[in-house]
Amino acid sequence: MGLKMDSVFWLFAVVGCTWSAGEGVGLALDQALLTLYNHLPEDGQLFYVSACCYKCQSQLLLTVGPGSSDSPSNASICLSTCCILNLELFVAGGNSCSWSELYGDHGWYSVSVQPWPSGQNESGLFCTFRKDCDPQNGYISLLVALAIFVAVILLYFLGLHVSKLRCTQDCYHLFQRKCFPGMFNHASEPHLPDHVPPEETKKKRLLSLDTFRGLSLTLMVFVNYGGGGYWFFEHAPWNGLTVADLVMPWFVFILGASVGLAFHIMWRRRVRNAQLFRKVAWRTGVLIAIGVLFLNYGPADGPWSWSWARLPGVFQRLSFTYFVVALMQIAFGVTDIQKYQVGTWWAPLRDVVLYWQQWLVIIGLEILWLCLTFLLPVPGCPRGYLGPGGIGDDGKYFNCTGGAAAYIDKQILGENHLYCFPSCKELYRTTQPFDPEGILGTINSIVMAFFGLQAGRIILMYHTKPWSILKRFLIWSVLLGIISATLTLGTQNEGFIPVNKNLWNELHSGLCWTFSPG
Repeated sequence: MGLKMDSVFWLFAVVGCTWSAGEGVGLALDQALLTLYNHLPEDGQLFYVSACCYKCQSQLLLTVGPGSSDSPSNASICLSTCCILNLELFVAGGNSCSWSELYGDHGWYSVSVQPWPSGQNESGLFCTFRKDCDPQNGYISLLVALAIFVAVILLYFLGLHVSKLRCTQDCYHLFQRKCFPGMFNHASEPHLPDHVPPEETKKKRLLSLDTFRGLSLTLMVFVNYGGGGYWFFEHAPWNGLTVADLVMPWFVFILGASVGLAFHIMWRRRVRNAQLFRKVAWRTGVLIAIGVLFLNYGPADGPWSWSWARLPGVFQRLSFTYFVVALMQIAFGVTDIQKYQVGTWWAPLRDVVLYWQQWLVIIGLEILWLCLTFLLPVPGCPRGYLGPGGIGDDGKYFNCTGGAAAYIDKQILGENHLYCFPSCKELYRTTQPFDPEGILGTINSIVMAFFGLQAGRIILMYHTKPWSILKRFLIWSVLLGIISATLTLGTQNEGFIPVNKNLWNELHSGLCWTFSPG
């Protein structure tokens, strides 16, 4: 009840602050209200640059009409609270004032613009910044949900522990005898035969992988339905990494691990490679068809229209990635990995050495990606451009969104068959279509799935030695983490190859190798 009353009080406080200025502006999560009071007889224009927008041109945010010292004009605007905003106000005559601020969630701020007081030799504007309503903590509901989730898990394990105690079992049996004396009379139990045929062995599942898959699905549903409005549950505008950006790489990693485990079981059942190939080809075709139909079916648009149909998509990328990884496993897989545990000098590295052909394919794919990304000439754009275009990079490459990746998609698929609302569109003011599930990015999707396949092999080879699995996962995590830090230079935008979910040229694998064997 206390939490509910606090929430109601918080809501009325925010509404009261916004309505007290006579604006009646409703603030969403991660927003603040800024009101500009103009005491000058000239119009004022407020420009902004977000710190989240890398090397961006300033953009007009707000225009306020002329006022006077006795009756100032005012105008209000909702601002993002996710990043520092660099603001600059210009008025006629070239005078200006500027300031930078990280605004608080649901706060209400005002800036009063006046000429310098008379009698002083200063020229320009005199801007007074004021906080009219303190920001509120918009993450309370998220913290409460997290606390409830943790409490439920702790109560579950506590209940398991208590249920196994001797006193708990004695109380349970006593309760049965007292309340249901006829049902638990041992003398009336039927006689069991001396020999009970053994039950058919149940299929064993890797609980850690199932848990990882369930976590990914839960996060996917939460993200797809808005993520509660929190910015870190939305995709990064371009470079960078949020929680939402992990969902797709996690699914691809799980896909690769599942291929390794499934093929091992089918080979033990003496399933031939020809049968495996037919199964893989059929599943790939079905998934691609579902993806294309699901993305493009619209009753209002008629039965079908190839003029606007989007060809790439999540299902399409997953299915093609699955096909390539499964094909590599069929062509170069090892059916009996246990016989290579000892007896050779390379036994400690057998999870890599046994699959040297697959590693050559993966290295070849990465070299192909690097050559196309950094060497392919793109008309009107610099070679190796990885930026978002638009107003980024000072607006010099406005139509170069995605560089070579977008160029290849446009040439092969056509502009009308690509995604028209990329995550960079709003912040970077881009106008070019860009598909985050495009052709070039699929190469790194295959590499990600291959790392999952490698994780599945490690689990199979060391399934009797859990600590060996954890040590090898730790080694891979450190190795891939060093490569990632080198390529990104530990920054968001300044590295050789920044972390970027849109282009999928990031090394998420260092994050994915941390799940423990079940």
